[in-house]
This record gives sequence, structure tokens and C-alpha cells, in this order.
Amino acid sequence: MLKNFLMKKMMQSKLKGLPQDQQDMIMAVVMENPDLFKKIGDEVKAKTKGGMNEQMAMMAVMREYQGELQKILSSKMK
Repeated sequence: MLKNFLMKKMMQSKLKGLPQDQQDMIMAVVMENPDLFKKIGDEVKAKTKGGMNEQMAMMAVMREYQGELQKILSSKMK
């Protein structure tokens, strides 16, 4: 429970520039699929420790998981 609260607070700070409805959708997707997003975060962290800048690491990892993310988001849009 505390873990979910902390995750929500961290996500709110990262998403503060987005409209509230988009923030809510992203937070719902992440909360429903925490293992996938933890795996993505771990891979981004590994790439940044390997010398890649954070934005490039995020883009590379997101490309790897593009299919899974599209499935999740398309089911959320219906």
C-alpha cells in the first residue's frame, strides 16, 4: 500500500506537465502492469549506467517493448 502511494506520488511529479486525463490513464496503465514497467525501468537504469544518456536509453527500451505497450494502451482506449 505504501509502495503504491509512493509510486503514484513519483509518477505525478514526472507527469505534471500533462493534462489530468492523460495522467490518470498513464497511472492506471502502470498500476495495472507494475511488473512490465519495473522491467522497463530496470533496463533503462542499466543502459544509463552503461554510459547511455537517459533519454536515449528510454527510447531504446521503449522500442523493445513497443508491441506490449501498444496492446496495453489499445485495450485501455476501448
